Amino acid sequence: MIIEAACRREQLRDFLRSRRARLTPADVGLVTAGRRRTPGLRREEVALLAGVGVSWYTWLEQGRDITVSTEVLDAVARALRLDGPERAHLYLVAGLNPPPASGAPATITPEIRALLDAWSPRPAVLRDRCWNVLAHNDTAREAFGFDGASRNCLVTFFTHPWYRAMPAPWSAAAPAVVAAYRADAVHAPGCQRVVDELSAVAPEFAELWRRHDVGVPGPAVHALRHPDAGELHLDATTLTVAHHPDWQLVLYNPRPGTGTAERLERLSLVVPHPR
Repeated sequence: MIIEAACRREQLRDFLRSRRARLTPADVGLVTAGRRRTPGLRREEVALLAGVGVSWYTWLEQGRDITVSTEVLDAVARALRLDGPERAHLYLVAGLNPPPASGAPATITPEIRALLDAWSPRPAVLRDRCWNVLAHNDTAREAFGFDGASRNCLVTFFTHPWYRAMPAPWSAAAPAVVAAYRADAVHAPGCQRVVDELSAVAPEFAELWRRHDVGVPGPAVHALRHPDAGELHLDATTLTVAHHPDWQLVLYNPRPGTGTAERLERLSLVVPHPR
């Protein structure tokens, strides 16, 4: 543990020095006179821009074991003109959890949409940390009954009649589904609205939520009874999108021996609707 902390402080020292060295006084609006022996900003200039003491910033850059607050780290990040990934890295090497990224929702790229479509005739869904559906392919629309309205995977699982028509597999999966949602919800405060609204209409969810079980969205079996295709049994794998960690790509495969593959093939023949 001591070696790990020492390594982290060394990374913090080198990272801050490199970010300081890439800036000039002109970049940050400082006026200087005379020649400078070293490139980049001086420690006292970073401290001035961040509104912290010179000694404290020096200790931070030296990797000393000092108390660091999120407010001060944010001030240092602004002073050094760090972008989003750099700011998150600063938090991590300083021993803190990075705050959620802010700003406008990222645009779903053509590459992500092409990946969703390429997964047909198997369902594929892109969702956020609160399990709100951001995009899906045509097979997912037909298999899960998406009708163009905004959808949430947790709400769908607990309230959609196609899922509830399979009581045995539904009851077996429900605890793990709620535990996985709790693990994601801690990263996104907006998930509490989903929890509150679903608790008011789904007593089974409210009971499971009170257990405070925590899990991960690992491999899972989804079972539902489609009104036209019949029973669908799907193995679900959840992947995190590397360039957008708050996005999860859920890929569904037909469970062998259940006839689901043939039923999905029939669903894929339905004329696609615009998404």
